[in-house]
Amino acid sequence: MRLFCSDEAFAEYGRVWQELAPGLEHVGLPEGRRLEPEEIERIDIAAFTGDLWVSGRSPSFFKVVLQAPNLQWLHLFSAGTDAPVFHQIAANGVRVTNSAGAAATPIAHSVIMQMLALCRNARPWAIDQTNKVWQPRQNIDVEGRRMAIVGLGAIGAEVARLAAHFGVRVTGVRRTPRGDEPCDTWPTSRLHELLPNVHDLVLTAPLTDETRGLIGARELALLPQGAHVINVGRGPVIDETALIAALQSGHLGGAALDVFETEPLPADNPLWEMPNVIITPHSSGNTDIAIERTLQIFTDNLARYVRGEPLVNEIT
Repeated sequence: MRLFCSDEAFAEYGRVWQELAPGLEHVGLPEGRRLEPEEIERIDIAAFTGDLWVSGRSPSFFKVVLQAPNLQWLHLFSAGTDAPVFHQIAANGVRVTNSAGAAATPIAHSVIMQMLALCRNARPWAIDQTNKVWQPRQNIDVEGRRMAIVGLGAIGAEVARLAAHFGVRVTGVRRTPRGDEPCDTWPTSRLHELLPNVHDLVLTAPLTDETRGLIGARELALLPQGAHVINVGRGPVIDETALIAALQSGHLGGAALDVFETEPLPADNPLWEMPNVIITPHSSGNTDIAIERTLQIFTDNLARYVRGEPLVNEIT
């Protein structure tokens, strides 16, 4: 069995993986040269780990994956599987698993950080500090605000749990409430009824046919004057042009965005220059603990794969 993954991941977990799969061989992603065709042909399984994403080696990794004729299984460090490359790989008959839930805690922490930052003038004061301007401002109370979380998977549920500790009234939104949510939860069909009462709209939903463009000009207009938008789900869940217009008009008080319609965010996008917008480069879940948890999920699945058992988080 031949595993294609980063040298860093194999250095940390290779011995454990070889104990689970005796004879397991490693195919790395070399610096400065391309893998030879015979090396690519040897690949049976592949693990896309967080270090590859952070270091910008994702394109090189997936170029090899798409060329591997004998690849049987691909594991992803992320939860989202909406990128076209994933569908192309699955269409080739490759089993695909993800790491849903592994980064839920750090992403939820990022959401709380952004909620506080937007209410506490973090971005304007950072600009003032750069310009050496002493400018007192009125802060916004977090306690008593109402937050709507669109998407109540592992990330949304953890955001709901944490936000409640700050005195925030949380309402979840999902297609069909199950009754076991950590907060009051409404169906997506009632979103328009909820939005006029929402101070913080948090988007944690994955990108699907139902969620693409879910938040557009109409939905943003329904939010009260000065509301905040935080998006850590997927960029296309919100109409970016409509969002920019709502921010420029002053209807929205601010936004914190980790995901965008086009990534990397083009340099000419007006969001970069807005003093009421906080931008992070799709990195809200990039922590050592999250990377460790994705490797643990892959390790568990490798044991299952060797034993011929069903894989956890398999995308069908």
